[in-house]
Amino acid sequence: MTIRTITVPVSDLDAAKRLYQTLLGVEPYVDMPYYVGFRPEGAPEVGLDPHGDVEAGPITYWHTDDLEATLAALTAAGATPERSPHDVGDGDRIATVRDVDGHLIGLFQGSIPG
Repeated sequence: MTIRTITVPVSDLDAAKRLYQTLLGVEPYVDMPYYVGFRPEGAPEVGLDPHGDVEAGPITYWHTDDLEATLAALTAAGATPERSPHDVGDGDRIATVRDVDGHLIGLFQGSIPG
């Protein structure tokens, strides 16, 4: 699997957008009130989520070709389902689990920008 997206929960979307735009050196490819996404060359997408849990910190989303099979395998290996698979647009789907220490692991099934 490869890292698809790192989603950063933010409390001030405009301030975070300015900071990450400076850090990553690129304009957002999507700039909506519910999500701002950056695609820096040679790196995973970085997304800003104004509705995420700021105290929980960033979530790394791993790309998988089969979300249900990956969830089943991770659950069998000791992960605890956190958020069930759901559509996030354009046929892309995400889910999250917690590892044995309680850290969030994101899973993404869909297209990877080329």
